[in-house]
Amino acid sequence: MDNEQLKMKNVIKTKSFLFSVKIVNLYKLLVQEKKEFVISKQLLRSGSSIGALVRESEHAESKADFIHKLSIALKEANETEYWLDLLKETDYIGEKEYISFQADLKEILKLLISIIKTSKQL
Repeated sequence: MDNEQLKMKNVIKTKSFLFSVKIVNLYKLLVQEKKEFVISKQLLRSGSSIGALVRESEHAESKADFIHKLSIALKEANETEYWLDLLKETDYIGEKEYISFQADLKEILKLLISIIKTSKQL
């Protein structure tokens, strides 16, 4: 793994963890204040699994396993985007919250795509 790839890996690790923290806090708000239990649980699962899969990839058994774990993280990020869209369109979260989550998610998606593409080329 070259220096640039190592730097990106640390960035994705940090950003995906911080995103998970935001997701957990949003989940708590949705359950406690909005009494929304179904969509919020789906969001919690997909949104927090991104960081978990990034962590798992650190100890991948092979390059293929590393790419596979990050590819699943990418799918989870896409699913998370769906649940956030649904929460916004059903007025469970406001525009400001939505934009904040979307910005974080777009960064994570770009990083994951970049790391996966680079790893496939090596």
